[in-house]
Amino acid sequence: MASAKTDLVIVESPAKAKTIERYLGGGYKVVASMGHLRDLPKSTLGVDIEHGFEPDYQPVKGREDVIEKLQKAAKRANTVYLATDPDREGEAISWHLKELLSIPDGKARRVTFNEITKNVVKEGIAHPRDIDQDLVDAQQARRILDRIVGYKLSPLLWRKIRKGLSAGRVQSVATRMVLDREREIQSFQPEEYWHLFADLKTEKGESFRAQLHGTESKKLELHSQAEVDVVAKAVDGRPFTVVSVAHGTKKRSPSPPFITSTLQQEASRRLGMTPRRTMSIAQQLYEGVDVEGEGTVGLITYMRTDSLRLSEDALAAAGDFIRSHYGEAYYPGKPRRFKAGSNAQDAHEAIRPSIPSLTPEQVKKSLTGEQYRLYRLIWGRFTASQMANAVYDNITVDTLCEGYIFRAYHSKIAFPGYTAVYDDNREEDEAEAAGRKPLPELKEGQRVTLEKLDPEQHFTAPPSRYSEATLIRAMEEKGIGRPSTYAPTITTITAREYVVKEGKYLKPTPLGETVTKLMEERFPDIVDVKFTARMEDTLDKVEEGQADWKGVLGEFYDGFASDLTKAEDALQGTRLKVPDEVSSEICPNCGRNLVVKSGRFGRFLACPGYPECSFTMPLVVEMPGTCPKCGGRIFKRTSKKGYAYYACEKGAACGFMSWDVPTKEVCPSCGKTMFKLAGKGQRKSFCINENCPQFVPEDKRGYRRRTASSSSAETGAKTAAKKTGRKTAAKKPAAKRTAAKKEKA
Repeated sequence: MASAKTDLVIVESPAKAKTIERYLGGGYKVVASMGHLRDLPKSTLGVDIEHGFEPDYQPVKGREDVIEKLQKAAKRANTVYLATDPDREGEAISWHLKELLSIPDGKARRVTFNEITKNVVKEGIAHPRDIDQDLVDAQQARRILDRIVGYKLSPLLWRKIRKGLSAGRVQSVATRMVLDREREIQSFQPEEYWHLFADLKTEKGESFRAQLHGTESKKLELHSQAEVDVVAKAVDGRPFTVVSVAHGTKKRSPSPPFITSTLQQEASRRLGMTPRRTMSIAQQLYEGVDVEGEGTVGLITYMRTDSLRLSEDALAAAGDFIRSHYGEAYYPGKPRRFKAGSNAQDAHEAIRPSIPSLTPEQVKKSLTGEQYRLYRLIWGRFTASQMANAVYDNITVDTLCEGYIFRAYHSKIAFPGYTAVYDDNREEDEAEAAGRKPLPELKEGQRVTLEKLDPEQHFTAPPSRYSEATLIRAMEEKGIGRPSTYAPTITTITAREYVVKEGKYLKPTPLGETVTKLMEERFPDIVDVKFTARMEDTLDKVEEGQADWKGVLGEFYDGFASDLTKAEDALQGTRLKVPDEVSSEICPNCGRNLVVKSGRFGRFLACPGYPECSFTMPLVVEMPGTCPKCGGRIFKRTSKKGYAYYACEKGAACGFMSWDVPTKEVCPSCGKTMFKLAGKGQRKSFCINENCPQFVPEDKRGYRRRTASSSSAETGAKTAAKKTGRKTAAKKPAAKRTAAKKEKA
């Protein structure tokens, strides 16, 4: 226990405590509170609405031992430094600790660390401050606001729809956004358009492709076969002349460093991480990991931020690193600074490596696979943001025939610039994609011959469903929530089964539609995007000391209570039915279409004829191709540990299963479905039929390590048979076993 001469530092997590204690050395005792120790009670509203929204904070049940130890340590310490996370919630946790542990005003000091490095930690301890009550009040307002909405609306949903539902100020808006996108998709009317390509050849026999651009006076768009035929008839068999050869350069600037939303988006797109997992791994990198030869090091700055600001020290360190490792040409001459969006609070720096010179390869041995990949992403994005532009040499060739311009384009990189570190891999437009193929040497006035015309019909596509990453981007753009709320919001709406993931996309369920329609009719403000965004701005004003938090709650509650009363009266004696989600699967017992139901272990398919027919089966996704053993359909299933595998629809009767992904391709030798390795990116397909001359054994398919005892399809058959029983004994490929161990760790 702390001695009389010891100062006490309280943080949230043991990892953070370990890192900070190493930096501070003797004279300090660093302990972890393990998160919140005081909160509103779970069983009741816990807010006295009639007396100024006074909260009834209670010690968190089950944390009595931690509270007692902290009370004793705080009593013996000279000074108690409250070093919780540097945001609203962290400020509120520090305030709760001060109140719960009865620490006198003069003894409790607040310190924050944007990064867990030795200099920053010592600087923070050397310059403590008082708890910022405006920050605390902003967090209290958010907490109580969400508590009122949740605890007042949820019982209404239980009575009118079903038990276990919930509503929330941010989650209800997020659900509505997913539903609105689905409505857009369903009401979308595709429009026809055409591209017309001309395959041209020079006198030397060199071929290139040009696309119809327009006439000599204007750009031309084709919307029907008839319009295509007019152009085709005019140019078919006619000579083409090169009328313009334009050379130029194009510069591409790097993206800014990450903020919370963009980190979650890129980690999802590039690494396949969910927002929740991304934030969990980022928290580990921020709090500190044991790096070989360095000890415990906080590798990144605080990861809940909407600011693009970078410290002058970080900018200088990045410049030194770039010049020394890549050369002067790769540095733009002065630091790049980026401006945050209008909704940004700008309380912290952007997410960056704490030590810019510490490369991912230097720490790779000390990190898990997920930690390494995320650190590499953060380090690369930050370093690239301070590098010179990438430069591309472009050539544009216009050919003319009967008044129509056909344009060819080529681009090649002249100077890699920031792409030497981080290729942001932005989506190409069609012209850029076509421009990858080099053009022959062409001159103005040169005649070229038309080999053929190649018209392509297209239709405009509806907007895509939101993925977790794109929903976060939309929430950020509309001002819904703040960096700390994005991941928890998506976790909530999927856990409540208001939306489900189909592949990587989010789709509203009939339950989500029913709840949202009720909210739209009876509580329009709660699900109104603009109203919710304005409330976030109001909470920001509380943080800035420009608004009284209890006044904000009172203004909101007057309208909300009125809507609640009207809804209770209007829905008196009414119970809303959630429509069944009908699947294409047929009940083998009675022939009805199976419907989606929810149970303790998630969603499943069941016969709607219950109790006369009680058939159920797991909810599955049908894959392309057919079973290589019996020709049946292949379903995607999920193991108890969350790994996807692929099995025959007939289950144990057939016995086929595979960890590899079925494709649309068929083997040219045996005609059976080809498979590919699971994972992101392009993967080469292979045949798993042992009787085929093109069969690829499992240890030759590209796994990082050879499977210990696997004999392809036969082993898979035995595993699938066991999966239909009480136990699962499937052996994963070595790469998946390694991932499972890391996940467990």
